[in-house]
Amino acid sequence: MNTKDIRLSKDPDLAGSFDAILRAGQSAVDLAIQTNTQIVTLVDGKIVYRSAEQLKKERELNSHPTVANVRTMES
Repeated sequence: MNTKDIRLSKDPDLAGSFDAILRAGQSAVDLAIQTNTQIVTLVDGKIVYRSAEQLKKERELNSHPTVANVRTMES
């Protein structure tokens, strides 16, 4: 398995695909909240169903970046 960070690819389309996947995931969360439905995610190899209410709570917790998150976002 290739463990290289895809964002470091010399191919600009491949490098940009990481951000595109993040945007698609955020769109899925937005839609689930708007339609009050669950989304299905894979966490540590296990299928996890996340309700719209849970997604709202997670969004609220993550909307106020901590120092560690700010450092990650700036990197």
